[in-house]
Amino acid sequence: MAISCTEEIKSIEVANLQIMESPKGFPDIEHPEGNEFTIERWNLGKKLFYDPILSKDGLISCASCHNPALAFSDEEAVSTGSDGMLGTRNSPSLANVAYHPYFTREGGLPTLEMQILVPIQEHNEFNNNIVLIADTLAKIPTYVEMAEVAYNQVPNPFVITRALAQFERSLISGQSKYDLEYGYNIEGSMSESAVRGQMLFESDKTSCSSCHSGFNFTDYSFQNNGLYQEYSDLGRARLTQNPNDEALFKVPSLRNVELTGPYMHDGSLLSLNDVIDHYNSGGENHINKNDLIKPLNLTEIEKTDLLAFLESLTDQYFINNKKLSNE
Repeated sequence: MAISCTEEIKSIEVANLQIMESPKGFPDIEHPEGNEFTIERWNLGKKLFYDPILSKDGLISCASCHNPALAFSDEEAVSTGSDGMLGTRNSPSLANVAYHPYFTREGGLPTLEMQILVPIQEHNEFNNNIVLIADTLAKIPTYVEMAEVAYNQVPNPFVITRALAQFERSLISGQSKYDLEYGYNIEGSMSESAVRGQMLFESDKTSCSSCHSGFNFTDYSFQNNGLYQEYSDLGRARLTQNPNDEALFKVPSLRNVELTGPYMHDGSLLSLNDVIDHYNSGGENHINKNDLIKPLNLTEIEKTDLLAFLESLTDQYFINNKKLSNE
């Protein structure tokens, strides 16, 4: 069913959400005490996000691995960090990180403010020291003024981590065709194939929605999906040292998944078709593999419909939102 002129106008109005405004069906964003939202803090965080001054070689910014056009992910299996060093894991999308209960693929950090420190100090990412970064920013009048206005402090480690977290919390994606269809009741936003794919996604045949559930299409649990029989990455066991957590990784959100390839923790699957084929096969045997991962015996039409549904989760308003870009 085609979208009427009235519905088209309505869909444009939907896109005009204010910074930090939650789309329909989304919970309100919670801000930690001491880092409540202000536009001054957000502006400082945005400036820092796009500034390569954070990296040791002065060439890599947060946006280098989290591109707005790719739903704040990148298109590399693993990203290149400071001094050309390769990372160890695929860069995830930052869309809706405001709602995540913990961070990194093993879930080792409880807040965005704490997570900010990881890429800064990792040798194969920014390879820097936040104290040295603060010393550099303290010599730049613009940063000094912005920090004092935002936090009534000089640009110290507290200010840097809080401001970056403030900006990242504003990366809210909830206006895909799926959202327009159900959240905003704009009938016909999804294609018939996508609707069939949604039914398949939610069915017992695939059990996709058992882990990719809720408004953000993740339950944030840690799972093994049978990608390999043996893993070089310990996954959650890297944090817990528990053999039962070996090769378990946090279930990613599927929002904008069309744009965030390559896929899996190591970027080993290049396309969504490869991902669908992986799950259709049932994956490799691993002692910690989720019992729901089994051969699906999907037809070619079912694969096409499932792909159409996943593509309906792409949020064009989000990736083209100039408020969030560096333009």
